[in-house]
Amino acid sequence: MSPAFLPRALTAILLALTAAVAPAMAETLDKVSFGTNWVAEAEHGGFFQAAADGTYKRYGLDVTIVPGGPNDNNRMLLISGKLDFFMAANTLMSFDAVANNVPVVAVAAIFQKDPQVFLTHADSKVAKLEDLKPLTLFVSKEGISSYFQWLKSEYGFSESKVRPYTFNSQPFIANRLSAMQGYVTSEPYAVEKAANFKPGVILLADHGYSAYSTLIETRRDLVDKKPDLVQRFVDASIVGWYTYLYGDNAPGNAMIKKLNPEMTDELIAYSIAKMKEYGIVDSGDAVKDGIGAMSDARVGSFFDKMARAGVVKRDIDFRKAYTLRFINKGVGLDLRPKNQ
Repeated sequence: MSPAFLPRALTAILLALTAAVAPAMAETLDKVSFGTNWVAEAEHGGFFQAAADGTYKRYGLDVTIVPGGPNDNNRMLLISGKLDFFMAANTLMSFDAVANNVPVVAVAAIFQKDPQVFLTHADSKVAKLEDLKPLTLFVSKEGISSYFQWLKSEYGFSESKVRPYTFNSQPFIANRLSAMQGYVTSEPYAVEKAANFKPGVILLADHGYSAYSTLIETRRDLVDKKPDLVQRFVDASIVGWYTYLYGDNAPGNAMIKKLNPEMTDELIAYSIAKMKEYGIVDSGDAVKDGIGAMSDARVGSFFDKMARAGVVKRDIDFRKAYTLRFINKGVGLDLRPKNQ
């Protein structure tokens, strides 16, 4: 081999090695774990969609979703570093983290409206929130310490009308002069199936209960050390939600049913329809800023309501509960149908 040929041969070898290594480098994904707060269901659908249809992968992420359940505490796993992200139920959880010096922060709010409702009997003629006052109200222990305190403060409700809600609809079904708490995406469906009547629905969010719900939460140290990772997870989750609501959601639903075999196609379809009908995900600031949107004004207003109701202490710095750094950028708006 002539000396002149050696550089060309060496170059060819290096190019071949580079070509062989490049695909492996390109496929290197950041491993991420995300814990939900309940078993797999349509109310978590956008996250499962992003995992199932390759959206997370396109954003350079290898995401493992860890479903929650009645005996799981995925938020503790987040705090201890065993999970990277967690699906917090509502803004009150974020305020509580600040009050207890828990180093977590909300980085996106997937639900613009908290899905908390009261169900009523079809013949009770309840047309507005105040019409619930004379009725027996089935409210959970958690509900008493949260939204019901707001009902007392803002609307003058009385705890004397409250009876314990044990996540059993039979006492409500049996008492025509009663109302029962629930989520707009599930309990009305369950009652209609069990009692063969379509209950009335009063969505608290439409009467001033302005909590965000289904928030993406992470540790402060992850925000500080890996902001690009946080941004990619938030963006991909948002895209997953647009696809789940408006595109081909079959991959997400298949994953939900695999993880939760009790979930039916009928209930999934019902839940998605109600999320759309009531603007649970895509309404308010999300219309112009994209799914996941939050605003300082709205969080501040909700904090004032909860402070007046005695649910949170006025002296906590609620601004530490969330950040707008990763949202309000219009991500995914092009995926919303023009007629929405």
